[in-house]
Amino acid sequence: MKLYFAPGACSLAPHIALAEAGLSYDTTKVDLRKHVTADGTDYYTINAKGYVPFLVLDDGSTLSEVAVILQYIADRKPGTLAPAFGGQDRYKLMEWLNFVATELHKTYGPLWHPTTPEATKSANIERLRARYGVIEKTLATQPYLMGEAYSVADVYLYAITRWAAMLKVDLGAFPALAKFMARVEARPAVQKALAAEGLK
Repeated sequence: MKLYFAPGACSLAPHIALAEAGLSYDTTKVDLRKHVTADGTDYYTINAKGYVPFLVLDDGSTLSEVAVILQYIADRKPGTLAPAFGGQDRYKLMEWLNFVATELHKTYGPLWHPTTPEATKSANIERLRARYGVIEKTLATQPYLMGEAYSVADVYLYAITRWAAMLKVDLGAFPALAKFMARVEARPAVQKALAAEGLK
């Protein structure tokens, strides 16, 4: 498999998941400002959407979208990073993945753009804090989103929440979240992915 990534982008989540699953993979760095890969290839010729992550499978087929790629990776090593399909636990995992994707990931989006009005940024930061309040209540009673079991939902939450410090989103009111972030970051596979992306 080959993962197209940009350092610190949401593609960090599948990068971590690949390391956690112990799968064989290669990576290709993408400059999202210029939309070129490390060797100068026009990234739009590889992925028409123009963003990361993008996963090329061994048979040449491809996947995009973080939540989908994370589940694909998890299902390559059944029972490690996601519950099996068909059970209630898998639907709970998908519920968390969708919450992170729609309520956190997309809410951070406008904060990256210098042309976003300050009023919009402030509103989005307040919205993020409200959403993190939901997560805080969960993590105050259990170590991971799914309970005792670490999953790709935690990987996605970790990767996205790393943006808070860069974007001046104060999450100081969420101690359980802070402990969660430290717990996940201490994992060897997370350290491996961070080092590979030059984020350490």
